[in-house]
Amino acid sequence: MSRRAFRAMGTEIELLVDADDAERTLDAAEAEFHRLEALLSRFRPDSELSRLNEAGSLEAGPDLCRVLGLALVARERTGGRFDPTVHDAVVAAGYDRSFEHVPADADGGTAVRRTPAAHDDVVVDGSAVRLTGVRLDLGGIGKGYAAERTAEILAAAGPCLVNAGGDIATRGGAWTVGVETAAEPLTLELSGASGLATSGRDRRRWRRDGRELHHLIDPRTGAPSESDLLRVTVVAPDAVEAEIAAKSLFLAGAEAAAAEADEAGIPSVLVTADGRTVVAGGLA
Repeated sequence: MSRRAFRAMGTEIELLVDADDAERTLDAAEAEFHRLEALLSRFRPDSELSRLNEAGSLEAGPDLCRVLGLALVARERTGGRFDPTVHDAVVAAGYDRSFEHVPADADGGTAVRRTPAAHDDVVVDGSAVRLTGVRLDLGGIGKGYAAERTAEILAAAGPCLVNAGGDIATRGGAWTVGVETAAEPLTLELSGASGLATSGRDRRRWRRDGRELHHLIDPRTGAPSESDLLRVTVVAPDAVEAEIAAKSLFLAGAEAAAAEADEAGIPSVLVTADGRTVVAGGLA
């Protein structure tokens, strides 16, 4: 087993490939992660995403266009629960820099008044992208996309797993993954090409004016979600789909999330704020 660990996109990245002497492949995979971070980070003023947010329009490269296309389809499919246009709301709440530099406690922190998403607030026409009245945050879906792209590179050397701060992409083999619950950890097995992601308000949180805030913005209110869920973990065919589903189910709340996961067959582990663990979507 060959392993590589490094930091990117504000989190710890771990690459595993079931092959000996895979250093060149690991080098290429790590370089791809850093390349995508340089394109998609909202914290780098020279990234494509930052330049788009600043100018309101851009002739974008293929990766930004793909990630944005996936995000817009997800917004439509989830009825707006997954929404890439919450950038200003995240910043207003206090998450205005890479998380390791966000003050744990300070003054300020507000909600952004949100209006319903318009079908033309983000327009992608080939490589031309135009924003009207919004700016974009592609942090979660960008991380899932990077995990998938990196897994594709590693798969040339053998069965592999990419763990991007809890967003997981696999290719080939069988991989055992531990999932936190309200009590004992739950063990899941990922096989073939699959993805896993967790959305929760128990990690990236801070205080402003004595109020506890977190990064999961409810697009309906422009404020950190008041969901009765603490954390949602989802298994999906890939890390991008897992990221979308985890965020959407978290915002739905415990009862609706369990019903939605069961109906759609989305394997999910829901941890509620009052300390219950609910498995749904076919998990037992």
